[in-house]
Amino acid sequence: MPFICEPGQVRPDVAPGALHHLKATPETIHWGYFDPSIKPALRIRSGDLIQAEAVTHHAGDAPELMMDEAVTRIFTEVPEDDRNPGVHIMTGPIYVDDAKPGDVLEVRYLRMVPRNRYGSNLAANWGYLYKEFGEKERVTIYELDADFNTASALYAYDFPGKYLTPGTITNCPECDRQSALPGVRIPARPHLGTAGVAPAVDGRVSTIPPGLHGGNIDNWRIGAGATMYYPVQVEGGLFSIGDPHVSQGDGELSGTAIESSLNVLMQIVLRKDFETPGPLLETPKWWIVHGFDEDLNVAMKQASLNMLSLLSDHVGLSKNDAYSLMSVASDFGVTQVVDGKQGCHVRVPRDIFPSRA
Repeated sequence: MPFICEPGQVRPDVAPGALHHLKATPETIHWGYFDPSIKPALRIRSGDLIQAEAVTHHAGDAPELMMDEAVTRIFTEVPEDDRNPGVHIMTGPIYVDDAKPGDVLEVRYLRMVPRNRYGSNLAANWGYLYKEFGEKERVTIYELDADFNTASALYAYDFPGKYLTPGTITNCPECDRQSALPGVRIPARPHLGTAGVAPAVDGRVSTIPPGLHGGNIDNWRIGAGATMYYPVQVEGGLFSIGDPHVSQGDGELSGTAIESSLNVLMQIVLRKDFETPGPLLETPKWWIVHGFDEDLNVAMKQASLNMLSLLSDHVGLSKNDAYSLMSVASDFGVTQVVDGKQGCHVRVPRDIFPSRA
């Protein structure tokens, strides 16, 4: 099957439970927000598998290519005034039985398959170099090659006006299509830009900035074979996924990735045996922690302290040893600079530790 990357498998310590199917419909999505008062779209037990649909809010950039009947229902039936304060279409929330504040949801992402063969990148008004490009917005539509797991630009066009309404539908058959990136092939690495639990607050929290709950982390490594650990903040966790991407570089400089809907297979395991100071990412090769702040320097310091905590509290290193190790073996990177709160991540290789780590 094309575009399936599953280097990891369900671990034998938690046998898979029931398999649930969660389609994205106007009744099972919430557009632009996390909120602990949302009625769950699905209720599961620890260890259950979920086959869920994640729909991109940029499908309207090429509706004839990226919008099928079910996606069209979401775009036409969810009122524009109910798409706030953020922008992402979130599928869920998923209620996990017995999940309490202080617990951790271990989400094992097993498979991510694009829903169609196309994706959109918007050079947006919130992009890092928007002013340098004369405050012009531009859409590039990409086509996916399932045989080579790559994406190539199909065409590009200047966005008319300013992109302000989440789920804008552009009538591009009438726009001025231009060639883009001739001969360039981009590796496809499907992942979720936004996923997380409901924050412990009253009312809606925007999906745009990342935070303790997860949210719009925009780390392209959150794909098949990766495991994320999200600190539970409200009863049931109330976990949701959205903002699916086909590919993205660190920084997400123009404001978006290649945005394209995904079908996601995941297993959710309730953990009561450890804590994490923030969203923690485990891949087959790395442990990765994150830091978020309006100031990138503060975000990097937070990521540094989170890695220090991981190495001292969970790996068992002294803080002095952990500090030395971080300087000589950890890699820091800018996750994104376009989501209000900027993101920094730091990764440490897993294979340098004794096998118990």
